[in-house]
Amino acid sequence: MTAVEEEPPRALLAGASRRWVRLLPWAVAFVLSVALLPTTIQVLTADYGLNGGLASALAVAQAAPLLLAVVRPLQAWYVIFAADVAGALALLTVDFKEQLLWPFPPMEIVGYVGLCLALGLREPRRTLLLVWLATAGVNVALGFFAPNGTSAMNVLLTILSGVVLVLGGALRERYDAQRRLAEQETISEAERDRRTLLEERARIARELHDVVAHHMSVITVQADTAAYRLERLPPDVQEEFTSIAATSRESLGEMRRLLGVLRNEEANGELAPQPGLTRIGQLVEATARAGVPVEFTPCDADVPEAVGLSAYRIVQEALANVVRHAPGAPTQVSVSVSQPEPEPEPMSEPAAESRSEDSARLTVLVVNGPSPQPPAAPLEEGGTGHGLVGMRERVRLVGGTLDAGPLPGGGFRVAAQLPLTEKDFT
Repeated sequence: MTAVEEEPPRALLAGASRRWVRLLPWAVAFVLSVALLPTTIQVLTADYGLNGGLASALAVAQAAPLLLAVVRPLQAWYVIFAADVAGALALLTVDFKEQLLWPFPPMEIVGYVGLCLALGLREPRRTLLLVWLATAGVNVALGFFAPNGTSAMNVLLTILSGVVLVLGGALRERYDAQRRLAEQETISEAERDRRTLLEERARIARELHDVVAHHMSVITVQADTAAYRLERLPPDVQEEFTSIAATSRESLGEMRRLLGVLRNEEANGELAPQPGLTRIGQLVEATARAGVPVEFTPCDADVPEAVGLSAYRIVQEALANVVRHAPGAPTQVSVSVSQPEPEPEPMSEPAAESRSEDSARLTVLVVNGPSPQPPAAPLEEGGTGHGLVGMRERVRLVGGTLDAGPLPGGGFRVAAQLPLTEKDFT
């Protein structure tokens, strides 16, 4: 097995978008190290009277690791914390003035506070709490050895380190929250793209069913009935028609299986420019050629594109159902516009709402009787029921109503009411 290489730690603020922000931790660490190193040596030797060699060693251990804190603040804390404690113990061996701070001189406090800020920006809450407890514990323990008695200045480092640790942790958590929010927005955008894709697939699925199923059903019926409609067909021609019908039924089955993959019942889809009322006559003619007697009452009204498309698809699916399930049944197709009755008298608010419901509507009606010679077996087996579902979806998209069901004396009726004003279906 090959060893997995550990990623090197990133510097503080390395993920910032601006370059000066990424360089800021390095600049602060460099300034603190350069400033505190000679200052610590000077103060420990001149003011506290510590040996020069020992003061230099303590200064290096307390200031130089600040550069490491930019990348590994916890490791830098181990070194600086130990050096600060060692420095406090070393000062017990010399006689210094009472007004001087102990156990931690001012320059050590400055460096330790800067280190605590780096810890807060990188480490989790548990680590920050342990760091503060260690700082407070050492401060309390050293207080028992104070050479000039206890003083409120003894807890200065504990207070400052706690405040800076909390501040750094709050800044880090705020940054993490903003980063997670940005990631969530990215995920949400991807979900929106996926939803748009599903809606488009649903629209394609509806169009596949409405168009391909209709024409394939007509081909199937024409091939199956050719032997009865055309006289004295040669055996090889009859066999060819039988093969065409079988292939058509197989293609319909394959298309239904594909439709089950593409279809998404919750997607609304968008309506693209499609055939309207003027193309319904062609549907009627194609159905009549398949051996279904159809009476058609056209409508030349100018209707919204979405309404015209819905009317066309409803008639297309209804005629396809007639061809599939009631071949040869007499069928009536009518498309008409119903206008609201005028009301001369002023209306109250409830009456106004009632009138808005009675606005101009396009009525689509497809009624077929029972088949004169029901086939021994259905032309298609295992229907998916997507036809009526597609009708209802299209009617719902434009704010209309659909009534579809069998008739008492046999046959089937499909009636759709589609609003003609945009305010009724937007």
